[in-house]
Amino acid sequence: MSECELVAFISTAACALAKCCSTEELTILSAAFVQLGDTLATILTVRELSDNNPDINANNDNIGYPKDNVVR
Repeated sequence: MSECELVAFISTAACALAKCCSTEELTILSAAFVQLGDTLATILTVRELSDNNPDINANNDNIGYPKDNVVR
C-alpha cells in the first residue's frame, strides 16, 4: 500500500466511523487511537535505542533500563 493509499484508507475509515458512531463513541475511539499511536512510538523508540546501545535490554521487564537495572 502506498502512502497515498494509506491516507485515503484511514480517511475513509474515519468517515465511516463518524457515520455510525455517536459523538461520545468517537471521542473514546479517538483517545484510544491516540494512546495506541503513542504507545507504539514508545515501543519503537526503545527498540531503536536498544539496537544502538547494547547496554539496554529491550526484552527485559524493566524495558529501556540498562541490564543491571541502574539508571545512569
